Amino acid sequence: MVSIFKNPNSYTGENVVEINCHGSVYIQQEIIQLFLKNGCRNADAGEFTLRAFLNGKMDLSQAEAVADLIASDSQTSHQIALQQMRGGFANEIRNLRQELLNFASLIELELDFAEEDVEFADRTQFTNLVNKISTALKQLIDSFAIGNVLKNGIPVAIVGEPNVGKSTLLNALLNEERAIVSDIAGTTRDAIEDELIISGINFRFIDTAGIRETKDIIENIGIKKTYENIEKAQLVLLLVSADKIKNEELKIKNDVNAIKEKYPDKKILTIINKIDLLNDNEIQNFEFKNQKSIIISSKEKTGINQLKSELTKLANIGALSNNDTIISNSRHFEALNNALIAIKEVQIGIENNISSDLFATDIRNALHHLGLISGEVTTDDLLGNIFANFCIGK
Repeated sequence: MVSIFKNPNSYTGENVVEINCHGSVYIQQEIIQLFLKNGCRNADAGEFTLRAFLNGKMDLSQAEAVADLIASDSQTSHQIALQQMRGGFANEIRNLRQELLNFASLIELELDFAEEDVEFADRTQFTNLVNKISTALKQLIDSFAIGNVLKNGIPVAIVGEPNVGKSTLLNALLNEERAIVSDIAGTTRDAIEDELIISGINFRFIDTAGIRETKDIIENIGIKKTYENIEKAQLVLLLVSADKIKNEELKIKNDVNAIKEKYPDKKILTIINKIDLLNDNEIQNFEFKNQKSIIISSKEKTGINQLKSELTKLANIGALSNNDTIISNSRHFEALNNALIAIKEVQIGIENNISSDLFATDIRNALHHLGLISGEVTTDDLLGNIFANFCIGK
């Protein structure tokens, strides 16, 4: 079946012919070879989307969102890509750039009449505009912390002393025997990582080496990696054993507080594991004082669903639910940071009442970096790097 899409209403903005055939690889190859013999060529990576961009069907940030949409492996990463593809971010950048461009034109006009000491740009309005742009850029930059982890998966470190059930918990969450489980303390010596999608959110769980004092050189390397993974993690699951709390409550509490004091800015969820080792009366009277914790048995898979529910609550997806603009692309993040640096220089210039020609360069820099996001400023190298990562046929 042959479908014809006429310009300018096709995906690329050009006349496009699409062929649908049976799924046989042989038939597909025969059709492709027929076209190649008659003067056609294979498309380059991302060529269709590149043509759509060059023909004004979408801006560069929307074109990049096409690749993100194809690569998305969770509901949240799909939503972020779709939101960007629909143009919310593009419109926001375009409006900010246009407002700044209007005032920049007046500043440039002043430079042409520098000898006559004429002001075309109202300094109060210009100050308000620069402050508004600065605030908007900061909000977009701050959103990258959320967008990046939602796009690539939220890193969750499972930490605690040896033999508290960290590997068993990883296996219970994944519902498979991913990590080696043993009664011997210090079995896990290197980080084991795997992904799980819970309620549309991608979590990257990292099972770490148990934290303890040891003379074992290899185990110490694993413990060092544990602390490195805590640094990188967005969430930390701090496991303690129910039977140890029963006998050593004060020590356990001190261990928990020590981790929390070392990483005060981390979201740390205390989990009491091995509840299966307590009898019914002990469970009924069980209380971990002054600590908000979840009680589970990784071995029996008790409380795992409650833990998953708590993880989704701790994941910061409020901005996504509110349809706020979220940045997840590192190239956009860098361009926004550079634009903000230039805007701050403009603000300093205005506060110090310097002449227009001294901060006109900073205005141009801000416009340049904002233009890099939307594609109003491009180079062949930039386009080559972006579209080289696309799949063939998109």
